[in-house]
Amino acid sequence: MFKPRIAALCLATAVAVIGTGHAFAQSDGGNGGDGGDINTSLNLPNDVTVFGKFDPTLRKATAIVNGFIITDTDVDQRLNLVLAANGQTVTGDEKDRLRLQVLRNLIDETLEIQEAKSNDVTVPSADVDQTFTRVAGQFKYTPDQFGAFLKSKASSPTSIKRQIEGELAWQRLLDRKVQPFINVGDDEVKQVIARLNASKGAKEYHVGEIFISSTPATDAQSHENAEKVFDQLKKGGSFVAYARQYSEASTAAVGGDLGWVRSEQLPDAIAQILPEMQNGSVSPPIQVPGGYSLIALQDQRQVLTADPRDALLSLKQMTITFPAGTTQATAGPRVAALADATQKMAGCGAVKDVAAKFDANVVENDNIKIRDLPPALQSQMAALSIGQSTTPFGSVAEGVRVLVLCGRDDPQAANAPSFDAIYNQMEQERVDLRARRYLRDLRRDAVIEYR
Repeated sequence: MFKPRIAALCLATAVAVIGTGHAFAQSDGGNGGDGGDINTSLNLPNDVTVFGKFDPTLRKATAIVNGFIITDTDVDQRLNLVLAANGQTVTGDEKDRLRLQVLRNLIDETLEIQEAKSNDVTVPSADVDQTFTRVAGQFKYTPDQFGAFLKSKASSPTSIKRQIEGELAWQRLLDRKVQPFINVGDDEVKQVIARLNASKGAKEYHVGEIFISSTPATDAQSHENAEKVFDQLKKGGSFVAYARQYSEASTAAVGGDLGWVRSEQLPDAIAQILPEMQNGSVSPPIQVPGGYSLIALQDQRQVLTADPRDALLSLKQMTITFPAGTTQATAGPRVAALADATQKMAGCGAVKDVAAKFDANVVENDNIKIRDLPPALQSQMAALSIGQSTTPFGSVAEGVRVLVLCGRDDPQAANAPSFDAIYNQMEQERVDLRARRYLRDLRRDAVIEYR
């Protein structure tokens, strides 16, 4: 939630440029993406004897990264920032695990800032402040109000500004040292456009992912970690927040958003479960090559086909209210009378008269998409003709409403994304792959001391 997206946005149907082996970051495997069997490459014995007791909680949440100190306060403030974004309180083992993940993120952030500075890439404080102001505005706060909000959550403006600095510095470094050396051929883009046109009408899914890598040696622990994340999501945890902190895919920086994909682009285990999922649902951990994935299905559509839910509606809403303490039984006759009157109503022109009879409040809106309505109303609205109304909905406490359809502008069939849009998407995917390798090398060469 707090982490602004700096890199180029994934374009809807242009995600089709990713082949089956590239749709998920786990195609790199659980061994860092170099391929091969880890036991062979490291010459590990099949039977391992461990000397001493391993307890990861004994590792202090304080580190010195190439001379830069990460303090307990830094970890606590970033942890509280994550918890505030997630809207949950976690305790015990889950909090300890999250602290370690936050520490890893802070180490990566420090390495990115250090590498940027070593290449004479700096981020002026004015740029950080500008992004901080924009993030505050997303929460409808001024910068000062947002700072007070963060402090009320036991975090601080300094923590989020450090995160902003890291993201800006890393992106600018990639723009200088990685992106200029990425090549995308015109023929590649043309092939993608041809495939999109050929697949018109095929089913697409807008999905989010949380990928947790595993090896044969860590499979049990990785599966347990994935189950714990799933349990938190079932309790109402934010998928976006958990993706940012736990996912090891390149999509972690954008809250796990994979964009629009077709089932053939995904591992078989995921492709089989997607058609059975409902919009807004999250899957249990699914074993895929290299680890486990939790999948959030956000939406479905057909490739290059007009979606009826994109129709723009002109609506009038009538709302009747009840005195405090009114029971459902007492309100029932009035709601039934409203339903009868609106079903017999002669179009939108009669709304004013009907509303007057029921002392109802009337609100008009001429720019509502069907997909923006609550799911329970979408199917009703798609079936209505001009002048017809929904059945009453709402509650006695908050008011009972009826929507009347006064106009509809149906959507046009979509066209394939432009050449430039697909080119940019392919380029960004390749930049992301190089960036993961770049950061991996920085971790390998870093001098990190835990205190």
